Amino acid sequence: MSTFAAVFAPDGQAWRGTELELGEVDVIDDVIDPALDFAADTGAESAVILMEADDEWFAVVRVGEDGEPRVYLSDARAVEEHPLAEVLAETGMLVAAGPAETSRGPAPGGDAGLLEEFGMPSDELRSLSVGGGVLPADVLAVVADRAGFGDLLDGMRL
Repeated sequence: MSTFAAVFAPDGQAWRGTELELGEVDVIDDVIDPALDFAADTGAESAVILMEADDEWFAVVRVGEDGEPRVYLSDARAVEEHPLAEVLAETGMLVAAGPAETSRGPAPGGDAGLLEEFGMPSDELRSLSVGGGVLPADVLAVVADRAGFGDLLDGMRL
């Protein structure tokens, strides 16, 4: 399974970012601890993690000083199929898609409003998630552009 993950944090003047090597992820702290460490190193109060797996789904995780993650998953069906998505479900923000949703296509779940203050409205994030023919990496590029760190993400994906 091919997974890409990167963390971004605003330091007051600009965004900073780095690719995350998540390796074996067993609990949600395995995802948010490196993001919190990165935020602290850059002097930021919060961090945004972008993840994409197998060109099938993406996730956005936002974590602040309180350590409580806010999670958005483009397709909740991934909770049943991918270990990383299953770990993201530990936050209680996601539920596995039921049989009815499974047959209808992507079933976004979680907090779609987690990036509204950075220019990504919740309705647009949901719309991008269910749009046909758009790869998760392309959606994350739009999300990053809106939030102000598109160039950083592009540099990591080259």
